[in-house]
Amino acid sequence: MLIAIITDLHANREALQACLAHAEKHKVTRYAFLGDLVGYGADPRWVLDTVMDYVRQGAWALIGNHDAALLQGDGQSMNPVARKVVDWTRAQITAEQLDFIAKLPYRIEWEDILFVHANAWAPEKWDYIDGVMEATRSMHATKASITFCGHVHMPTLFHISLTGKTGEFTPMPEEGIPLSRQRRWLVIPGSAGQPRDGNPAACYASFDTDSQVLTYYRVPYDAETACQKIIAAGLPAVLGHRLLHGN
Repeated sequence: MLIAIITDLHANREALQACLAHAEKHKVTRYAFLGDLVGYGADPRWVLDTVMDYVRQGAWALIGNHDAALLQGDGQSMNPVARKVVDWTRAQITAEQLDFIAKLPYRIEWEDILFVHANAWAPEKWDYIDGVMEATRSMHATKASITFCGHVHMPTLFHISLTGKTGEFTPMPEEGIPLSRQRRWLVIPGSAGQPRDGNPAACYASFDTDSQVLTYYRVPYDAETACQKIIAAGLPAVLGHRLLHGN
């Protein structure tokens, strides 16, 4: 099975369309959406409709902190810019879409794989995996050999060796990485809808469950259109401009 792992979509229609088209071209057979389907971007209804359709066809989907904020009133834990988008998004989506979000899980386990949005030790708390210490804590919090995680908008890969040492490196796109069964792995694909590593191309990853090969991808998309739609919607212009630079 070839799984596409797409996370932090952030209501970016253009980025999601590009990632899905790229994944289809590579003959992906199943999809996992790791949360933050909405927030920041101007197309929450389209993105939610698309993910809902994929879920009906067997895809996995998780709730992220921006999704959960739609259910929790005014999102006081967020910064003012993110909170403004939450309020705007809540007025855009349908009751059916809000119900879909409300039923999304925090974690999904399948065979020897764990899917979470934020981390494995407390997925509902939204703590970030900012480095080796948090990655180690997350890997120790699950029996799964491989954890796929969103929330962090920069592609990263962590592993624990047989000696218990945690390693971290930044993967190169298009280069298959065999995930040895002798190690534990934590995979952060990066954000499809709002990359923050200085590269504006959308991020996602694929994992072949037969060969155990992980591949990171960067997919160029029409960021200019996504930017202009954010501005036209009356959302903070900084959210559009950052798409052009990936920051």
